[in-house]
Amino acid sequence: MLCATLCVLLLIWAPVAPGPSTPWKRDTGQQSSSSDVDIYSFHIDSRVSSRYAHTVITSRVANRADQSREVLFEVELPKNAFISNFSMTVGGKTYVGEVKEKEVARQQYDKAVSRGETAGLVSTVGRTMEEFKTSVTVAAHSKVTFELTYEELLKRRHGQYELLVKARPKQVVSNFTISVCIFEPQGISSLEAQGALTTNELSSVVQTTLTEKTAHVLFSPSEEQQRLCKDCGDRGLSGDLIIKYDVSRELPGELQVVNGYFVHYFAPTIDLRIPKSVVFVIDRSGSMSGSKIIQTHEALLQILGDINEQDHFGLISFDSSVSLWKETLVKASPSNLEEARAFVKSITARGATDINEAVLQGAQLLSRAREDKSIPEFSASILILLTDGDPTSGVTNLDQIQANVRQAIQKKHTLYCLGFGFDVNYKFLEKMALENGGVARRIYTHSDAALQLKGFYEEVATPLLLEVEVLFLHQGVANLTRSSFSQYYNGSEIVVAGRLLDNSLDTLVSEVQAQSINAKETFRLEAPVAPETGFQDEQYIFGQYIERLWAYLTVQQLLERELLVSDEEKAQVRGRALELSMLYNFVTPLTSMVVTKPEDGQSSGPQVAEKPKEEQDLEETNRDMSFTMPSVAGRGGHSNTGYVRGPRPFPDPVTRVLQEEPTITKVTRVLQEEPTITKVTRVLQEEPTLTKEPPLSVRFLVPSKVQVLPLCFDMPVSPGQTLLLFQEPTTGLAIFMEVGAQSRGSFSQIKIQISPSVVIRASALEVTLLHTATVQTWPWPDVSYTSDSLSVSVAGRVLTVTTGDSSVEVLVHQLQSRTHLWARVKDHAYSSGTGGLIGQFQDNISYEVKDSSSRSARIEVRGNVLDATSARSVDYSTLSRQKVDCWLVPPTGLLRDPAAYVSASL
Repeated sequence: MLCATLCVLLLIWAPVAPGPSTPWKRDTGQQSSSSDVDIYSFHIDSRVSSRYAHTVITSRVANRADQSREVLFEVELPKNAFISNFSMTVGGKTYVGEVKEKEVARQQYDKAVSRGETAGLVSTVGRTMEEFKTSVTVAAHSKVTFELTYEELLKRRHGQYELLVKARPKQVVSNFTISVCIFEPQGISSLEAQGALTTNELSSVVQTTLTEKTAHVLFSPSEEQQRLCKDCGDRGLSGDLIIKYDVSRELPGELQVVNGYFVHYFAPTIDLRIPKSVVFVIDRSGSMSGSKIIQTHEALLQILGDINEQDHFGLISFDSSVSLWKETLVKASPSNLEEARAFVKSITARGATDINEAVLQGAQLLSRAREDKSIPEFSASILILLTDGDPTSGVTNLDQIQANVRQAIQKKHTLYCLGFGFDVNYKFLEKMALENGGVARRIYTHSDAALQLKGFYEEVATPLLLEVEVLFLHQGVANLTRSSFSQYYNGSEIVVAGRLLDNSLDTLVSEVQAQSINAKETFRLEAPVAPETGFQDEQYIFGQYIERLWAYLTVQQLLERELLVSDEEKAQVRGRALELSMLYNFVTPLTSMVVTKPEDGQSSGPQVAEKPKEEQDLEETNRDMSFTMPSVAGRGGHSNTGYVRGPRPFPDPVTRVLQEEPTITKVTRVLQEEPTITKVTRVLQEEPTLTKEPPLSVRFLVPSKVQVLPLCFDMPVSPGQTLLLFQEPTTGLAIFMEVGAQSRGSFSQIKIQISPSVVIRASALEVTLLHTATVQTWPWPDVSYTSDSLSVSVAGRVLTVTTGDSSVEVLVHQLQSRTHLWARVKDHAYSSGTGGLIGQFQDNISYEVKDSSSRSARIEVRGNVLDATSARSVDYSTLSRQKVDCWLVPPTGLLRDPAAYVSASL
C-alpha cells in the first residue's frame, strides 16, 4: 500500500533481489545471486519552489541472470507528503498508478482476492516516515525503471526548513545521484548540508552552490566512494543527507501570485517577545514507570532551565488523583524554578489515569490567573498535556472529556497534547488539541524521547504575536486556507493560500493584523499579479506549483477539520477533500493508488497503495517484517494470498493489496534514460470508452396562493454554470447559485450580492464576506458578522443573511455522496421590477386549469396555454426536504427568457 504525510524526511531503499537479507520474500523456486540484479542508476531529484517540494525518485535496474528475477523497490516517505505519481516501465511498456477513491479501490482489491490473485504494496508508519514497497518480475537480461513522485510543503521549525534524505541502496550503484534544487523568491539567507553522508571520507563528495535566490546540493559518489563510508562495503551507502536552509526576511512576509493562485508567507522578525503562562500536566500513572518517567524528568528539568524569567508557569502531576505543585501560577524566578525542579524529581509512576480532572484543573489555573490579573494582560496561555495511555479513572467517556475541556478552556487558552508511545488513543488527543487551538504530537519511546519533548517545547517557547488575522483587501479572493491563528511563535511561519477570481486585478494587497506586546500591529504586503507564465526565467520552478501548494494545504486542513465537525458535516468535508485529492492526483487517507503490474508478459491483479493515518502507527516499525509474495498461476503452479510475518501482524488497514485493472499500454509521457524533471506533469492513461452522460437539470417549485398545487419546471444546466435566482433592482440585492463541477446537478456555491461592494459567497464548508476593500472567511459553523446594515449568522445547516427588510437563507442538504445547497428568500418587499428565475414570480403565481385528468392538464399561465403533467418534486427550501405534488410545465412557456438567467460562472 502506498503511503505518504514530515520534517521533510525521505528514506530510500533501492531495488534489490529478494534473498536471505531481504525481509520481503517470494518463493519462486529460484535463488538469485546478489550480482543477478544490478541497480545501474539511482537518482533522487528534489526541487523546492517557495517551500513546496516536488521529489522524483528514479531507479533503473537490470536483471543480468539467465532467468526471471523478482525485483523489489522500497521507499520511505515523509508523513506529511502526498504521493502524486508512480510508474514502472518493463519490457517497453509503462504501467502507471491511478488515484481512486479508497472504497472503489478496496472493492477492486476484494474482487482480485476472491480470485486468488494477490501481490502487494505494504505501508508501515514510523516516526517521521511512511513506507512504499512494490516488486515486479523482470525477464532474463531485461530492465525495469521505477519512478515515484511525491509533494509536500516544508514547515519552518526552529528557524529553518529541513529536507532529509536517507540512502540505503543495499548495493553499490554505478550511477548514484541525489540532487536538491531550491528556488526562493525572497532570497536564501543560509544553507547547510549535514548528516552521515557529509562526514569523513564522503565530505568532499557533497557539492553546494548558493546564489541570491537559488541553491543546489549535489551528492554523486563514485562506486569506490560508496564503499569508503563506515559500514558500507559491498552493500553500498547507508546514511543520511540533511539540507537545512532559511530565507531572507527583509520584509515581514512574502506574497506571491501565479496563474490565478496565491500564497502568503508570514514570519516577521520581532525583537520583543510576548510573555507566556504555561501549565505542564504530567501523567504519572503506573504505565509511565521505567524509562518514560525518567525521560520525562530529564526533559522537564531541561525545560525549566529554559523558561524565560518573564513567564509564569505551573506544574500538575496526575494518576487517579491530581497533584498541583502550587495553587497559583508563579513567575519563573530562580527560587521558584529550583523548587519546581524538586517537585519534578519527586514525581513517581503509580495508579490509574484521570485525564479529565487533570486538564480541567490546569485550565482553571490559567483562568484564575487571568481573572486575578496576576499575569500580563497580553500573554499567551498554554496547556501542555503529556500522557501515555487512555483515561481509566474519573470521567472515561472520551466525548465527555472533550466537551468538558472545551467548556473549561473556552478558546482562552491553547492546549497541546503529547502522546507518549503507542498505548495512547492518538485520535482522541488530536481532536482535543485541535478543538482548543493546538496540535497533537507523538513522543516515541526511544532513547531520545527527552530531546523530543524538549524540541516540542522550544517550538512554542517564544510567542511573538497573538490573535493573528490575515486579510486580503480585494473582492474576488476565494477558497482561502486557514487565515486566523491564535499565536505566532519565533522560528515558525504562517502560510495562507487561496484563489483569485478577479482576472483584471493588477496587484494583490494583504493586511496582517496581530497583537504584539506593545500594541495592535498591522503588516501590509502587496504583490503584482504575475502573468500566466509565472516565474518562467527560473529553471528550478515546476509548473503550477502555487496551485498545487494551495490544493495540498487545503486537503491537509480539511482532513484536520473532519475530526472537529458533526457527523452531518463530516460527509461535506470529506467530499471536498476527496474531490481535491482526485483532481490533483494525491494519495491521501481518502484515496488509494492502483497499479497494475506485469508478471511474465501478462498483467497480474492490481496493487493498492493507501496512506495510513497516525492512529495506525506501530511502535516497532523497525522490526523484521516479511510479506510473502504469491506465485502466479501458470508459473509457480498455484496462486495464494499474501500474508505478513513477524512479531505481530499489521492492523487490517495497513496491508492492502491488488486490484483488478486492465493493462496500460499507452501513456502521454515518455520516460527517458536520464530524465530532467522541471515541471509537475499528470501522467495520463489511455481513455476508456465512455457512455454519454444524460443531460442535467434542476427542478424548481413555484408556489401558488390561488391553486392547491404549485407549478414546477426543469431547468437544463451544465456543470459550472450559474443561475440568477433572484434580483431586486431597487436595492441591488441578487442571489446566484452555481452548479457543482462534479455534482450531478447539485448547487455547490451560492453568491448573495447585497450591493456592488458587498458580496457573500457560501459553500458547504465556508462563508466569505467581501465588504468594500476587505475579505473575511469563516468555516461554516463559526460564521458571525453584524454591522449597521448587515447580519450574517449560522444555525446548524442554515445560513441567514439579513439586510434591511430582506432576509435570505442558504440551506445545506447532504444527498448521499454529494452536498446540495439551496437559497430561498425568507422576507422581502417585492417591487414591480423584481426578477430572476424564481424572483419574477414574487413568491406567488396565478394559473388556471383548463382541463385535466389524474396525470395531465392544460394550464393557462401568463397568457400561455401549456401542457402539464402530474409530477412530484423535493422542496429544498426546507431542511425536511418534503416531496410535494406539482404540475410540471416546460420552462420555455413559463419563463420569459430562460437563457437570460444562465451565466458561465460566479
